[in-house]
Amino acid sequence: MSSLDDLYRRVIMDHYQKPRNRGKLEESDGLIVNLNNPTCGDSISLSLKVEEGKVVDAKFLGEGCSISMSSASMMTDAVKGMPVQEALELAHKFSDLMQGKEIDDSVDLGDIEALSGVAKFPARIKCATLAWKALEQGIKQAEQE
Repeated sequence: MSSLDDLYRRVIMDHYQKPRNRGKLEESDGLIVNLNNPTCGDSISLSLKVEEGKVVDAKFLGEGCSISMSSASMMTDAVKGMPVQEALELAHKFSDLMQGKEIDDSVDLGDIEALSGVAKFPARIKCATLAWKALEQGIKQAEQE
């Protein structure tokens, strides 16, 4: 195992054991998207607060494997304070990363890059993308309101 793989594994486990933004916003403060992955049992409840075209806050609750919960932690950390369009672009870049596509080097994925190895395990891609799908649905809901 390379030292980079070891580093990525530690980053994933850190987000799994000490998730960022774990919790729930009050419904009056935002919207809630519930998704699950029936093939592996992962579930997420994503709370989003979107105001004036910006993701003001994001929290999640859920159950699942280390990959799905780490991904939710990393995603909420990354998109808080981000303009909605940038958050959607990041979600699309993450989807590309999960499909093994090359990502523009100018894009700083931060901790999210630790999930790049998931692309080698097709059965785990849905685990990693669950929170991101919830983000996309939440942004669409917010735009319709």
